[in-house]
Amino acid sequence: MMTRTETKRRYRTKQQWAVAVVGLSLLTMAASACSTLVGAGVGAGSGAAIGAGVDGGSGAKKGALIGAGVGAAAGTLYGISR
Repeated sequence: MMTRTETKRRYRTKQQWAVAVVGLSLLTMAASACSTLVGAGVGAGSGAAIGAGVDGGSGAKKGALIGAGVGAAAGTLYGISR
């Protein structure tokens, strides 16, 4: 039979492991979200510039939307692979 002190020690150890796992998970999610947002921003900017240059200015909106989607996907893949 375990004493009260041993039970508390085991509970504390499990709690420390749980806090560590949750903390690392949050850090990983924040890092992947950061690369996704940066990719979307860069993609939107370059897509708008390409759309404005190719279509005489009227395609900038469509280019920005397409570029944001492609950039977000690329940023996510980059974040996962690094």
